[in-house]
Amino acid sequence: MEIIVGNQFRVKKRIGCGSFGEIFLGEDTKTGDEVAIKLEPTKTRLPQLFYEYKLYLILATGVCIPKFFWYGTESNYNILVMELLGKSLDELHQLCGHKFSLKTTLMCAEQLISNIEYIHSKNFIHRDIKPENFLMGRGNAKNQIFMIDFGLSKKFRDPKSHQHLPFTGGKDMIGTARYASVNASNGFEQSRRDDLEAIGYVFVYFLKGELPWMGLHADNEAEKYKKIAEVKSNTSLIQLCSGIPTEFRIFIEKVRQLQFDEEPHYAEYRAMFRNLFIQQGFVYDYNYDWSSLVSEESGVVRSTHIKAETELPTGFPQKTQATNPQSARKTERQPAPKDDKKAAHPKGSAPGWGSFGKKK
Repeated sequence: MEIIVGNQFRVKKRIGCGSFGEIFLGEDTKTGDEVAIKLEPTKTRLPQLFYEYKLYLILATGVCIPKFFWYGTESNYNILVMELLGKSLDELHQLCGHKFSLKTTLMCAEQLISNIEYIHSKNFIHRDIKPENFLMGRGNAKNQIFMIDFGLSKKFRDPKSHQHLPFTGGKDMIGTARYASVNASNGFEQSRRDDLEAIGYVFVYFLKGELPWMGLHADNEAEKYKKIAEVKSNTSLIQLCSGIPTEFRIFIEKVRQLQFDEEPHYAEYRAMFRNLFIQQGFVYDYNYDWSSLVSEESGVVRSTHIKAETELPTGFPQKTQATNPQSARKTERQPAPKDDKKAAHPKGSAPGWGSFGKKK
């Protein structure tokens, strides 16, 4: 059975799962190029794909953002067609024995800090910083690290007045518990500093292959999150960063010391890691630990819980009568979903969303 969406994109096989949808390998029938097609059932209790599509429109000019080709609703699915990327840093970390060398980590660090800075420059925080959400490019972009999955992202300030959202507490933990900041783990509103604290934990994980709060046992999710928050709060940065260069401890210290609404010092952080790179005598040749192990044409991350890669989405007619790609953007009927969410339990909504949605 052949499935065509948007009158242009052929759905070929399932290759992965995002946090709220399935990802299929696709083909642009006009150019022959491979694409990624993300499908979300319209009956999903808390749909997020339309919100994510809006974010991609806002972020589209960034070099760290995958190209967006089409969004629409067909055969009971919300559909987002995007540039096909390579493997995630999480999968590459596994491929390299769950540890990256200092050189690879530092080369990643400069790009990752820049990626986060770009998102912040567009008035959003990501709120789900983790290795799975950073993917390598393909072909000419094989050395570029891309950022994905903006379903949990939130506007932290008004784009015109730059008025910052207020600091509040008593919130559910938003994001991924392993990498969430101490404040996020303890139920406080997140801001730019929390994205950076999370990437600091990612750096430590890259180098050491573990974090002190991994592998904790609990009877339920809430208890596990509480235990993670306790261990994270009680683990000193000296202990956390033992055995790795002090620059990583200093980085986390600096971002933890930021005020809630303070502008992070991105250039300073990059310079600190770049100086360490130079001191170590490394050459910025993009020769990552995985360079000899991975083909640059490899596709997006495969999920271990997918039953069959060749499985196609159900409910499509053999030859779908698709909405025109141009008109699809004009006929979207999905409201912007609530954005203050952890997994399947969002609360609140994106403040001031009505002022967004236009490509800048």
